[in-house]
Amino acid sequence: MAIRSKIDFVEATRLTRLGRLDEAMAVLRGSLAEPRHADMPPDVDEGATSFVDLLPPSAETGSAWTAPGVPSPAQPGTANSPTGLWIEGLLDLVRNRKPASGRDAGISGITTPVPTARDAHFEERSFVNEAGRRAYKLYVPGSFDGEPLPLLVMLHGCTQSPDDFAAGTRMNELAEEHTFLVAYPAQSHDANASGCWNWFNAGDQRRDRGEPSLIAGITRQIMSDFPVDPERVFAAGLSAGGATAAIMGATYPDLYRAIGVHSGLACGAARDMPSAFAAMRQGGNPAATGASHRTGGRIVPTIVFHGDGDRTVHPLNGAQVVAQVAAQVHAEVKLGTTVTSGQTPGGIGYTRQVQSDETGRSVLEHWVLHGAGHAWSGGSASGSYTEPRGPDASREMVRFFLQDSPPPAGG
Repeated sequence: MAIRSKIDFVEATRLTRLGRLDEAMAVLRGSLAEPRHADMPPDVDEGATSFVDLLPPSAETGSAWTAPGVPSPAQPGTANSPTGLWIEGLLDLVRNRKPASGRDAGISGITTPVPTARDAHFEERSFVNEAGRRAYKLYVPGSFDGEPLPLLVMLHGCTQSPDDFAAGTRMNELAEEHTFLVAYPAQSHDANASGCWNWFNAGDQRRDRGEPSLIAGITRQIMSDFPVDPERVFAAGLSAGGATAAIMGATYPDLYRAIGVHSGLACGAARDMPSAFAAMRQGGNPAATGASHRTGGRIVPTIVFHGDGDRTVHPLNGAQVVAQVAAQVHAEVKLGTTVTSGQTPGGIGYTRQVQSDETGRSVLEHWVLHGAGHAWSGGSASGSYTEPRGPDASREMVRFFLQDSPPPAGG
């Protein structure tokens, strides 16, 4: 059965919209004995609000994820308050929807046709250990010739599926271009009703435990089945998947040589549901939670993308991901910093901060996307949670990951 939270998110949203923030936070902490529905507007169908689907960013929604039937940021109303927008965005984290019977027999979620190059394979596989079972899809490019090649593990966001994430990021096209494997683990709806990776659970932030052990197990299974270069194994993700990618870099620095975090949070930014809400609203506090970036003395190069108009995960979290990794740099290692800015043809401005070592190799990159919301930058509209007008995050991540690699044959 799906794990259900005892917190009444609908009630928390209602109280927030009414400006009763203390009571809303009490609901989030599960401390109110009975939710009060007396103040619910008469035109609200309470039975229809057991979960909330979010609408993607657009000009009408002010580049924010919003719920159907509620005022957009461009309209008057209590939903325009930062706290109201925050609480609606948080509903994407743990919507209380019960999965259909047998839903986790294979990969579920949004089904999106994914183009496959000639002679390429996009196959469904699975991995099992003591923490459970996870299905995943693996893209093997048609350009694969049997030589050792890189592996990129892509972690989807809430409500997404491997097919949807592959279509939105167009990562398979880049895998064909640069000849690397791409794995897309699928979160089980029995583990999270919305298909979110449980980045906010303390038990899912530890090496060889919980979801990190499953993702690492998938990675190692592929490395056993295919000739993978162990020096070129990477992980990246969006939103909850981005937060989980940060966890993988922190807990398995010996396995992942670099990570990419898009619209995510630092490892240990939260340890439970209430602290997850707080971190998403105003930024986390990994040091206060006792989390550590367990790199064994080696820094895990990291590239971060975050929209400064993100109303689901506060953009401060992107800076905290960078700061957490930078804290692992030894005092004797000096990183040079350069800052550039620009604007895409689609009209999205950006600021890019690069920290490089003495060889000129990029170790940390932080892309701030001006006005962009909670969506994969430069992604395809054929997938969900994408902002096609932004810089191409997929291509920039691949460039960052493969910066020390020789060019592909014929390239």
